[in-house]
Amino acid sequence: MQIGYVRISKTDGSQNLDYQKDELVKAGVLPEKIYEDHASGKKDNRDGLSSCLKALREGDVLVVWKLDRLGRNLKHLVNIVQDLAKRNIAFKVITGQGANIDTTTANGRLIFGIFASLAEFESELIRERTMAGLAAARARGRNGGRGFAITKAQLRLVQAAMGTRDTTISELCIEVGVTRSTLYRYVCPEGKIRPHGQKLLNS
Repeated sequence: MQIGYVRISKTDGSQNLDYQKDELVKAGVLPEKIYEDHASGKKDNRDGLSSCLKALREGDVLVVWKLDRLGRNLKHLVNIVQDLAKRNIAFKVITGQGANIDTTTANGRLIFGIFASLAEFESELIRERTMAGLAAARARGRNGGRGFAITKAQLRLVQAAMGTRDTTISELCIEVGVTRSTLYRYVCPEGKIRPHGQKLLNS
């Protein structure tokens, strides 16, 4: 069975799903077997997509109008299709870039294999650039990793303020510009410096 998925990014009426649905129906997808989303393709978690993926069974084919309707992140796209392949579910793109992807055919599987290789290559390049950046930072005496949400002066202010009974935590958070959970990463409720706060003071 063919199951379709359609998506538009805007919900203000400037786009609609009719054209995509019509094209899927022409490709043999039953109207009641089309799932839809009004959400950005950058979002991995979409209600319509989740329902669509759950509805697919072994031997089915997931059909989309264009590849970017399924998502805009190459790695995410590859992960979805690879997961479908493990479940013996095929994937087909009707038009646009990626229109040659039809994993029910040998040629389509080859094209998708190229996409998968590109995603892996992209991931490796990002990892290499990250490692090179960290190495360069260490060579200049800087340690990589997550930065600090507050300054040393702010930490001392917080420590002193939290030692006073009149201090309101919500007001203190507004004063230093952080959330309550972030504040408590640096200091205990009674004002004692936590390890993360000590790391800031030692930096």
